[in-house]
Amino acid sequence: MNRREAVARLIGGREDILVVTGLGSPTYDVAAAGEKPNHFYLWGAMGGAAMVGLGLALAQPKKPVVVVTGDGEQLMGLGGFATVGTAAPKNLHIVVLDNELYGETGNQATHTGQGTDLAAVAMACGVGTACVVQDLDGIDAIALDAESGPSVTVLKVAQGDDDRVLPNRDGPSLARDFRRHVTGQAVD
Repeated sequence: MNRREAVARLIGGREDILVVTGLGSPTYDVAAAGEKPNHFYLWGAMGGAAMVGLGLALAQPKKPVVVVTGDGEQLMGLGGFATVGTAAPKNLHIVVLDNELYGETGNQATHTGQGTDLAAVAMACGVGTACVVQDLDGIDAIALDAESGPSVTVLKVAQGDDDRVLPNRDGPSLARDFRRHVTGQAVD
């Protein structure tokens, strides 16, 4: 399935969820679906998206938190699955865009193309629900709410690059807008 179409279908029009993106293509794909104040883009924090999402989910337990990350980044932060499994926040959903490549460093093959099953790893770490989705229709069955997590969904996406859609890269304004969205209060 096309990565950009999959992300648009997953989060398009959803302002009830808080979205944290991983390095590179996940950020570009979320921005392409529409830059919104409920999106928090990580720049250069490879391996950290799931843990940022976990912290946010624990701080905001009534709001669904969706982490959109890549297979390379999640492989780098594999221990995060154990922490998510232990903390078990019901509002956290990690979505891994798996094209079996490290896209940001030159499209080298990742271990997911050689047998590593991220959904199985997540389940072994105690994450409540984990699955692999192979087509766009499967995205419609993914629950992104505040009660059905923690979950890991691996979206098997096609290799290939879409044009980069760069969201706001001004860290202080991004943090301020996101905080204002989360709290509903003006932030200086």
